[in-house]
Amino acid sequence: QGHDMESLLYNFLDELLFCFHTELFVACELKVEEINRDDWKIKATGKGELFCRDRHECGTEVKAITYSAMQIHERIDESEIFVIVDI
Repeated sequence: QGHDMESLLYNFLDELLFCFHTELFVACELKVEEINRDDWKIKATGKGELFCRDRHECGTEVKAITYSAMQIHERIDESEIFVIVDI
């Protein structure tokens, strides 16, 4: 939930990061099913698995999502986002 498109994206990504940090869930596929622009809510489903060092490469850990230079480019048939994360 948010108050505009940027806060909605931020909160959505922050929730995914929270799921990783608390449940070790790694999403490999996400589908946004609905964006409610009246209440600024998003409905999405994700597929993935639990993080396992034997299957997943360990790299630099994402500490937080940021608003810094966030960009959302919406088109009729697709959208593109740019987000900088804190590591």
